[in-house]
This record gives sequence, C-alpha cells and structure tokens, in this order.
Amino acid sequence: MTELVALQREVAIPKVIGKHVYGELYDCDTKLLRNKRVLKNIVIEAAKIGNMTLLDVKSWKIGDGVSIVAIVLESHIAVHTWPEFSFATVDVYSCGEHTDPEAAFRYIATSLKAKKIIRGYVDRSYRG
Repeated sequence: MTELVALQREVAIPKVIGKHVYGELYDCDTKLLRNKRVLKNIVIEAAKIGNMTLLDVKSWKIGDGVSIVAIVLESHIAVHTWPEFSFATVDVYSCGEHTDPEAAFRYIATSLKAKKIIRGYVDRSYRG
C-alpha cells in the first residue's frame, strides 16, 4: 500500500509547470489605455514583479487602443486596450515554477486603475 501511495504522489507532480492568469479590466484610466509608452513600461515592470525573464516587448497602436505583447523566457504577457470602453484584457502565462503570474496580473490591473476586475486561472501543467 505504501508503494501505491508513493506512485500516486509521483504522478501528481507536474513535469511542466503551467500557470495561466487572465482577465478583463473595467473602468480603467482611459489616458493610460491610450498611452503605448506607459503600457509598455507597465508590462516590463509586471514581468519583473512576476519574476519572469523578459526577452522582448512589442507594441502596436490599433485605432484608439494599444496592444502590448511581452515574450518572456517562461511564456508571455499580453495586454489589449479599448479606451473608448475604459476596458482592457490581460493574459499572463508562465511555465516557470519560480514565477508569479498572479502578482504580474495584479500589478497590471492596479496600474491601469481598474475599478472592476474579472480574473480567471487555468493550471496548464503537464503531469504525464
């Protein structure tokens, strides 16, 4: 019986860690949602706060809004904004056990001064 319990624990330990925090931010500061430079800096700081290794950041002005995608060694951070609705979506995904995508997400939401946050989480780990 002891061997069976040990085997079950071994199977339950992920071989690949996958932590995915995502959500919608409502009633954000519209000036921030329009500002590509500020948004880029927010995402860079979020990667640091989440203990992620930043590889590259790309940003695009799309109409009145902005899209920012940061590639981190562990996966990615993405922010898309719609200032006309005071709305943004945020996606923070990490494959690193040492990372904290929740802290990165909270930092982005706080920085954008969201008054309402709908947050989701998915464990995307591989257990084999």
